[in-house]
Amino acid sequence: MKVLLSWIREFVDVKESAEDIGKLMSVRGLALEGLEVIRPALSERSESKGDDVVMDFDVTANRPDCLSMIGIAREIATAYRLPIADTGQVARDFSSAIDPSAPAIPVTINDPELCGRYVAAVADVTVAPSPQWLQDRLTACGIRPISNIVDITNYVLLELGQPMHAFDLDKLAGPAIIVRRARAGESLKTLDGKMRALTPDMLVIADAERAQAIGGVLGGADSEVSSSTKRIVFEAAWFKPSSVRATSKKLGLKTEASTRFERGMDQTAPARAMARACDLLEQINAGQSDGRTVDVYPQAHVPNQVKLERRRVPGLLGMDVPDAEVERILASLGFTTAPHKGVPYDGWLVTAPGWRVDIHRPVDVIEEVGRHYGFEHLPTTFPGVQQAPAPSDPRIARDRRTRNAALGMGFSEAITFAFIDTAAAEPFLPSTTLGAGSGGEPVGLANPLSEKFAVMRPSLLPGLIDAVSHNRRHGRRDVRLFEIGTRFSPAGESRGIGLAWTGLATADHWSGARRDVDFSDIKGVVEQLAASAAVAPAFTETTATYLVPGRAAHIVVNGRVVGTFGQLESAAGERRDLPSGDAVCVAEIDLDALTAESPTDTLRAATLPKYPAVVRDVSILVDDALSAETVRGTIRSAAPATLIQVREFDRYQGKGIPDGKVSLSFRLTFQSVERTLTDEEVQADMQTILDALTRDLGAIQR
Repeated sequence: MKVLLSWIREFVDVKESAEDIGKLMSVRGLALEGLEVIRPALSERSESKGDDVVMDFDVTANRPDCLSMIGIAREIATAYRLPIADTGQVARDFSSAIDPSAPAIPVTINDPELCGRYVAAVADVTVAPSPQWLQDRLTACGIRPISNIVDITNYVLLELGQPMHAFDLDKLAGPAIIVRRARAGESLKTLDGKMRALTPDMLVIADAERAQAIGGVLGGADSEVSSSTKRIVFEAAWFKPSSVRATSKKLGLKTEASTRFERGMDQTAPARAMARACDLLEQINAGQSDGRTVDVYPQAHVPNQVKLERRRVPGLLGMDVPDAEVERILASLGFTTAPHKGVPYDGWLVTAPGWRVDIHRPVDVIEEVGRHYGFEHLPTTFPGVQQAPAPSDPRIARDRRTRNAALGMGFSEAITFAFIDTAAAEPFLPSTTLGAGSGGEPVGLANPLSEKFAVMRPSLLPGLIDAVSHNRRHGRRDVRLFEIGTRFSPAGESRGIGLAWTGLATADHWSGARRDVDFSDIKGVVEQLAASAAVAPAFTETTATYLVPGRAAHIVVNGRVVGTFGQLESAAGERRDLPSGDAVCVAEIDLDALTAESPTDTLRAATLPKYPAVVRDVSILVDDALSAETVRGTIRSAAPATLIQVREFDRYQGKGIPDGKVSLSFRLTFQSVERTLTDEEVQADMQTILDALTRDLGAIQR
């Protein structure tokens, strides 16, 4: 809201500079956006000299009363403990100017719910340019001067906050004013020259034959005031906010009038605005009202009344406010207070003025008291602790632990969109990654922003793959990304971690050759993440279509699939614009499922082992259809508790290996926490393991 300082000073005799006013008003709930020095012509009614200042206030949606000079003046007067000056245009009762016994023009309201009041006045006018002082004020506040009649309506809009409109009386059929809903198929050419299609849910101001204005939004071109206009009808009305908001949005038409009406207007203001417009009409010699004014008011405004308990003021604000200050602040803002003692409450019965449409509860009144008494008066105290705070959601600590593990392995955290396109989602649907019966449709959006954001992501991997593609196309060779976020399916939401890795497996170094990331590297990452949850995963084959067969696996904990990892299939990467030939390894773990399978006991640190470990290698021949996970499971089931690690370090097929067979080499590590193991004990344990491999898997030691 642009506010002209000289205009404000006609209401409030404030001496402070615009900067000082802006600073104080900012802490009173009206943020100052900026200041602009202007040089308007001297107002005929103002004694201000020299440059003037425009202050631009950011007014929140719940304070439509501050979209006017008088509204800002009330706030300044209250903040500086000044009276509102009796300028003869606000303090007097404008409703006394209305003569209902001599209606100027028949006014009918067909829908009182959408139009609660309609005031009209007829005047004989001479259309000409406005005086320079009036044009300067409108221009300073961002409104283009048009003619004296139209400028009067805009002037009243800025000064009192009440939108008005002027019709050319001779262009109205009847003449009559009918406030009704638009007819089906009805249209109207508005003042901006565009033909608007109207619908029956829109309110229009019509004459006896056709619509002449869209209620609360914009007037029509057919009854526009022009240089040939001799008689006009001034309009000031109250329209239902939700109706104006819906009409404005449907037509894509935002005006100064609709901005005010849709936030809620003062139902008592139309009569005051009409009297002010007629007063200005005579003051600038633009014409004269014939004294015939009609005020159709189906149901008089009932002001909101709030019972304000004295004890609630310090209870809510945290500071004591003297009774005299409570009454002064409220009176200055236009409230009336009636003291009330005894049962049922001790305090005040507060009546809100018509322009304060935001006052409904005692807390609304207390807020007014607090902000104008000054929150800077709040004492510096620490709140009393009544009870211990509730424990944090355990998922917060889990996500933090998982994030730290990923960061420690050299991954960078990414944040991607939860909305993706359908084509990106399809390869990662649960039915694709986990098998039939797992749900095969993505969660669609009812009103997507575009086709690129049509569904909720079923997996974190599409966004991460796009992020890797973006980095690769911008020249970055080595990319390691992870994201912790929510996935969506028809069955509900789940929290997971996704990882994507491309480029070198290790940093360049003179001590070793360059090597690209492969399946084993992403498998090690998965094992480390599982270790952070204190679980030891198993791995089984997967048929996920977005992974390379033979380089893909499910992550299994206690027989439950909690994730998938492997090398991204090249076609899946190319569909997301990844350069061809790039090996990208991905993994995704369902953190909720992983947590459910984690031990519930509190993790405890263990002392470092005192006794040395013993390492033995073994190579065996088995059927090539047998998975390494099956072999590891057999080894663990046959081994004693002193076997602490089993790691596969070689797989060979070729010369010297029979067809259908594969040579697997494992490194077994034994260690006791009680004593040093002897060679005889370890050899006996190794023999037990070999016997189990031979018996259960038909293995042959090499």
